[in-house]
Amino acid sequence: MGLFSRSTATATAPTATATVDPALAALTGTYTIDPAHSSIGFTARHAMVTNVRGAFTDYEGILNLDGSDPAASSASIDVRIPSIDTGSADRDGHLRGADFFDAERFPLMTFRSTSAEALGGTDYRITGDLTIKGVTKPITIDLEFNGAAKDPFGNERVGFEGKAELLRSEWGLTWNAALETGGVLVSDKIKLTFEISAIKNAQ
Repeated sequence: MGLFSRSTATATAPTATATVDPALAALTGTYTIDPAHSSIGFTARHAMVTNVRGAFTDYEGILNLDGSDPAASSASIDVRIPSIDTGSADRDGHLRGADFFDAERFPLMTFRSTSAEALGGTDYRITGDLTIKGVTKPITIDLEFNGAAKDPFGNERVGFEGKAELLRSEWGLTWNAALETGGVLVSDKIKLTFEISAIKNAQ
């Protein structure tokens, strides 16, 4: 059993929690994402021949983990669009502008989970609503649970890494430029990557 799988207790079991691994049940609680030890990144194909990678550096999020009924766990993340960083000031300015994210009008990108499922082992799949530029559409994220530990400062941490793909045009990010040799400057498909470390809140 894992964090995002439902209990499989039979009808004869006294309670649904009878089959829950105590180590997982102990993880129940609310966790705050630690940006200093996390990352939210993306990759886009550029000019049909190479990849440009970037990240958002300003975000916050909450994980509500239920160790007794892991499928009831949820995630909520707010990402500040102006924090986009691809290593090029000119490119970042273009991405913040009206051609792409229009960060002045839509400064936040948000994710709110709606369901989760176990795929076996430490692999999971979480689905939720992603909102960009006022457009909300579902997205599915494949996750790997990296485990839980207490750090040297006494913080109880959990770790996840994940990946997803989306078509940016579905969220109104349609700007592009044609290449003389055929194709376009920026791919529609965007790959997302997540490295998440979250600290359990004090009760």
